[in-house]
Amino acid sequence: MNTKLKCLLLDDELPGLTYLKMLCEQIPELEIVKTFNNPEKLLSDIPDLDFDLLISDIEMPGIDGLHLAEKLQDKLVIFCTAYKEYAAEAFNIDAVDYITKPVKLERLQKAIAKAFERFEKSNSDKKFIQLNTDRGKTLLYFNKIQYITTAISDSRDKTVLLADGSFLNLKNVKFDTLLQELPDADFCRINKKEIVAVKSIKFFNHNEIVLHHLEENNKNIALILSETYRSDFLKKVKL
Repeated sequence: MNTKLKCLLLDDELPGLTYLKMLCEQIPELEIVKTFNNPEKLLSDIPDLDFDLLISDIEMPGIDGLHLAEKLQDKLVIFCTAYKEYAAEAFNIDAVDYITKPVKLERLQKAIAKAFERFEKSNSDKKFIQLNTDRGKTLLYFNKIQYITTAISDSRDKTVLLADGSFLNLKNVKFDTLLQELPDADFCRINKKEIVAVKSIKFFNHNEIVLHHLEENNKNIALILSETYRSDFLKKVKL
């Protein structure tokens, strides 16, 4: 699973945003993806952003933090505000936490710990992820994946072999992004260009992994196990 929460920061007042960013940089569990001082700009950028958590002010021009949070699907939200009166509304929309300014590092760390706990639980319960393909969006179910490899046509894309023998072309997605979403115990990167589902492995040795799946020539698919990823792979298959 992901070892860090990918985080967006939003505050329309630049001194407050700068201070919040400084605090977040002291929390190892956080990776700051981008900061915003305009909620409408954040909203317009959402489709292009890969993040898990939004830390946001509430009272802002254009759209307030509460209404913004309602537009975010399956994302964690922590509110940091100078006002106490929005707390009930915040928890009604399932906010992780509600912090009143001035924000202190210890208080923010507690909120992040809550967010991380909820993030890990939600990922352990997930059975699929939504991704873009060359034919539109798809729900890629974890139990259907045999292996994922870099697409021949474009290295930014990834090709997935599914349990029924069909292939799916994922558009513009990184291996790191996929590994953050895939169940950690069930998938392992084995070289720079491939991720394999542990259940799809038939045999393996020091340098090679053979899958159950047969190619058109009736030979099992064989993949390279590189030295870089060998140690992690061996730990995974011994679990």
